[in-house]
Amino acid sequence: MYAIIDYKGKQFKVAKDDIVKVPFVSDKEEGDELVIDKILLYEDDDETKIGKPNLDKVKIKAEVVEHGKDKKIIVFKKKRRKSYSRKYGHRTKYTKIKINEISE
Repeated sequence: MYAIIDYKGKQFKVAKDDIVKVPFVSDKEEGDELVIDKILLYEDDDETKIGKPNLDKVKIKAEVVEHGKDKKIIVFKKKRRKSYSRKYGHRTKYTKIKINEISE
């Protein structure tokens, strides 16, 4: 049993007891429960349900495991023969969630 979810504009394939790294959730602390209702596809052992665009009856309950930052991403811009170059970077925040239940 698995599902494909849309969370903050990104799609993830999740199953029960998976730990998924999603974009940062600012209003939840570690240990809080999170309910995801944008389900694009749900597959059980005997049937597959596809949403148009989302499934209404399927909900996913997850728990926030931790917050953190990814590795640094370097952004380098250069224009040749113009003596222009610029280098900067950033670290994207993320939240790890654990999928507890997929319910119909």
